[in-house]
Amino acid sequence: MTTAVRFCVVRHGETGWNAEHRLQGHIDIALNATGIAQAHASAAQLAGHRFDAAYTSDLARAADTARIIATQTGVPATPCAELRERHYGLFQGLTHDQARSRHPEAYRRFEAREADFAFPDGGESLTGFAARIHRAFDQLADHHPGEQVLVVCHGGVLDILYRRASARALEAPRDFAIPNAALNWVVRDATGWRIDAWAQAAHLAAARDELPNA
Repeated sequence: MTTAVRFCVVRHGETGWNAEHRLQGHIDIALNATGIAQAHASAAQLAGHRFDAAYTSDLARAADTARIIATQTGVPATPCAELRERHYGLFQGLTHDQARSRHPEAYRRFEAREADFAFPDGGESLTGFAARIHRAFDQLADHHPGEQVLVVCHGGVLDILYRRASARALEAPRDFAIPNAALNWVVRDATGWRIDAWAQAAHLAAARDELPNA
């Protein structure tokens, strides 16, 4: 019997703050009209797939995307706070331009992807964030051997997952896409983590991909 677990990991649909290039982090921002339409398009694309379980970040932009997808897959998503976006500390609520101008040294360290740099005011470091996401996905994989699982989460989470599955360093510049509402397929088997398919977005008219760590 196979113990491989296949995940379809979907970034939430667009929000108004995505459109403004504003750092959301743990701030609970709703989908905008484009994001709702994207979620419905992803739902239609996934209607023919069978999922044994589904999970979502408990933040509204992910949870609402997951709720729309469930109307087509028939599998409601369990909220999981461990799947939240990175906490950006005092950067949360600022646009990238505002963060750069108000906190230039902190922004330089953020942009350079310094792995141990934690944002002031309770933010996470990349190292700490990656540990949280690794732990969350390991636990899901352990609970669903041989199954196919849907996860709806955030751009930063997908950044960490891609790097793990491709053995790419946390500090390396991002040169792969993470569009809103795209489909990303990853597998954990006896050899570890690998990417099956990434950034499938043919079902979307257009999708944002803000840099860095949207």
